[in-house]
Amino acid sequence: MKAVLLDGFGGPEVLKIAETDKPTPSGGQVLIKVAATSVNRPDIVQREGNYPPPKGDSEIPGLEVAGIIEETGPGVTSYKCGDRVMSLVGGGGYAQYAVAYADHLIPIPEAMSFESAACVCESYITAFLNIFMIGGFKDGQVVLAHGGGGGVNTAAIQLCRKLAPGGRVMVTASAGKIERVRQLGADLVINYQEEDFAEAVRAFTGKKGADVILDHIGANYLALNMRALAVGGTLVIIGIMSGAKAELNLALMMVKRQRIIGSVLRSRSVQEKQEIVAQFTRTVMPAFSDGSIEPVIYRTYPLDDVAEAHRTMEQSKHFGKIVLTLD
Repeated sequence: MKAVLLDGFGGPEVLKIAETDKPTPSGGQVLIKVAATSVNRPDIVQREGNYPPPKGDSEIPGLEVAGIIEETGPGVTSYKCGDRVMSLVGGGGYAQYAVAYADHLIPIPEAMSFESAACVCESYITAFLNIFMIGGFKDGQVVLAHGGGGGVNTAAIQLCRKLAPGGRVMVTASAGKIERVRQLGADLVINYQEEDFAEAVRAFTGKKGADVILDHIGANYLALNMRALAVGGTLVIIGIMSGAKAELNLALMMVKRQRIIGSVLRSRSVQEKQEIVAQFTRTVMPAFSDGSIEPVIYRTYPLDDVAEAHRTMEQSKHFGKIVLTLD
């Protein structure tokens, strides 16, 4: 089968299209003929040599797929060949075929394209897991999400508007993305290049702060995040783009009864992912089925142009998801 292999670690030039063996589904797994996948920030980190796949998962990049079941492994009874599905995968998405656990599959709604389906599992499940399941965000609360315009952030805005319409959504974004973030549904968009986002959050909330903060920046934002966080608030860290080490005022955190939670989706156990996918399917998928939530796609590339797709993400000019399609 055709797949994207890493010729060492480094820039987009190490991504090579090559022939490799088609995987075989084990017990509880299915083989998916991939129609579309998407580019996620962890793919870049893996390409650079800093995010290896969990033990037993494919070395091929790609964390989500959409396609048609080609083969079912032993013990799979809930799906059959020919079913249109989307799924999280621990690796292997950038290929003509990928294996996935049947318990991680989500049926693709009839009116949804493979390209849109390829945008759902990594970004929307990440946003749902961390803002709602972990952060406990609900109506009447305030959430702050960093990185306006990225896949997880655009998903977060849509989910907050749909699942907690009485909540308020604040987003940090670069100047060129502010208006599109606002149009997507953010109540406050903060230009992080020119403003102190902690002060902007406090001003917007009458000095209360945010109940939930979703952050993928890491070290450079820790102090500001804690200033922006409300009493009893939760900071969920899902990335460390600016570094992994920072100083923390523990006394202030204790007085304000704040929580800091680190969260990664990829390395969770098969059982944990099953439970997360099940809750996501019950809670969120009806909104995709009725069209009240539609993934935001920035651009679609053929798999052969994967290096250019990675360059696009690294330039941070995209708004929404970057999709890769296969024949």
